[in-house]
Amino acid sequence: MKYWLLKSEPDVWSIKQQENMGSKGATWDGVRNFQAAKNLKAMKKGDLCFFYHSNIGKEIVGIVEVIKESFIDPTDKIKKFVAVKVKFKKLLKHPVSLENIKKNKELNHLALIKQSRLSVMPIDMKSWKILNKMSIIE
Repeated sequence: MKYWLLKSEPDVWSIKQQENMGSKGATWDGVRNFQAAKNLKAMKKGDLCFFYHSNIGKEIVGIVEVIKESFIDPTDKIKKFVAVKVKFKKLLKHPVSLENIKKNKELNHLALIKQSRLSVMPIDMKSWKILNKMSIIE
């Protein structure tokens, strides 16, 4: 299993909207960055993803699970980019803010900090555990 972080503007697609989709999940589409698309292609069924509210909030708010591996993004007219399908797993007890992530020296290597515009990124297991622990404490 691998771990990921998916960014969404909450006024476009929020963790609550994701939760309301239930077990059928929702298509994670609209990604038009080649590096982010490469990350979508690497996702496997069962992988877990942090759900990050970008722009408004700037915090990790929940966890979703990949339930369908990459397929041609139905919103891409030229059929070049892919999407995956994810389902809601849980809300974090406490959202983990970008500000607090930046304060943790063990997380300063994350793409969330180094490539702030990347919308789909891998998270290593050690960082996954640290971020989950932060969500209990914050």
